[in-house]
Amino acid sequence: MACWLIGKFPELKITAIKITPHFHETTTGLLTISGKRGYTIYEETERHSFKDTSRMLAAGADSVYFAKVWDDNLSEAFNEIMRSVPDGTPVICESPALRNFAEPGVFIIMTSDSIDKKKDISHLQTLPHVMFKLEDIDSIDSLPIEFKDGRWLYK
Repeated sequence: MACWLIGKFPELKITAIKITPHFHETTTGLLTISGKRGYTIYEETERHSFKDTSRMLAAGADSVYFAKVWDDNLSEAFNEIMRSVPDGTPVICESPALRNFAEPGVFIIMTSDSIDKKKDISHLQTLPHVMFKLEDIDSIDSLPIEFKDGRWLYK
């Protein structure tokens, strides 16, 4: 969904952010921006790999940040990333856990009937502005959202 949205708004110079609680091995193309106890922040530079962050760049994001974050440090890490993003820049962030700390302009949640769910996100399903099934994404031409006056809005 993040890549699809980035591709739908190529004129906006979107900054994309992916946040994960998994501290797996770092891959090529990630430039370390910051490392503190509880989180590490990278900027993605590789457009041609299987990684979600690479796919975001390939979809047209102007810049992409990747953060490995313990839940206790999520708000601090996100705020640090946002200090690098110019005011008024549209941001698309892939992070269900961030919804516990931040109120987005538009919150989109994806569900799936065919993919085995790894996380219990049922508590988030009462919060979305827009909810979609992964299986329906190819049949969607547009979404009822826009970026106006420095903010994502649900139309």
